[in-house]
Amino acid sequence: MANLTLVYGMRLLPSDEISEVGDAPIQLKNGNQARVTMHILEGSREDIEKQLRQSLEAFFDFYPEI
Repeated sequence: MANLTLVYGMRLLPSDEISEVGDAPIQLKNGNQARVTMHILEGSREDIEKQLRQSLEAFFDFYPEI
């Protein structure tokens, strides 16, 4: 299997300051463009860490071949 790249980004903001979250564009070397769906996790630090671990585990469940 070829090497893979996991694309992600993180930023902590006060919950009441977010009005909208959109997809993030990715430019591919072949000239095509892809998009990354952004996700929001809210709560205490412990809540966010727990949700992030669960999301990461669920993400890899979509790709059982890797």
